[in-house]
Amino acid sequence: MIEIKIPGQTDYFIQNLVLDYNGTLAVDGILISGVGELLKELSEKVKIHVITADTFRRASEFLNGLPVNLLVLDSGNQDLQKLEYVNKLGSNSVIAIGNGYNDSMMLKEAALGIVVVQGEGASVKAIMNADIVTNNIIDALNLLLNPLRITSSFRK
Repeated sequence: MIEIKIPGQTDYFIQNLVLDYNGTLAVDGILISGVGELLKELSEKVKIHVITADTFRRASEFLNGLPVNLLVLDSGNQDLQKLEYVNKLGSNSVIAIGNGYNDSMMLKEAALGIVVVQGEGASVKAIMNADIVTNNIIDALNLLLNPLRITSSFRK
């Protein structure tokens, strides 16, 4: 579990990390260097879920051997499928990370939504629905390994 304490505000007790694949963990279907190691480290604290449209059909290949649950979505209404997945886990126990339009609803619904802006850019709707914006996935995952950084972002 990841505990995030925000003085005078909500305390978060996170049990699940839900991640998009393309544009978030990968660029052009290829896992970003360093991500696998961070996912292994985070898996000691939370259950990791990767839900993706798998545009390049490479998620399974690159995530093989990593401690993640992979769900490849059906075509159509992928934003709703991601939202439903977060709700089934219990949105108050989820941190979601994504970059695309189809991530925007899960980012809003999760206890904390983090958007990454890297090689593919990020949907304005995803940015507007996120609680935190980071430059890349490495920074986003390191926030979770160092939750006092999140406390600093939310302090009033």
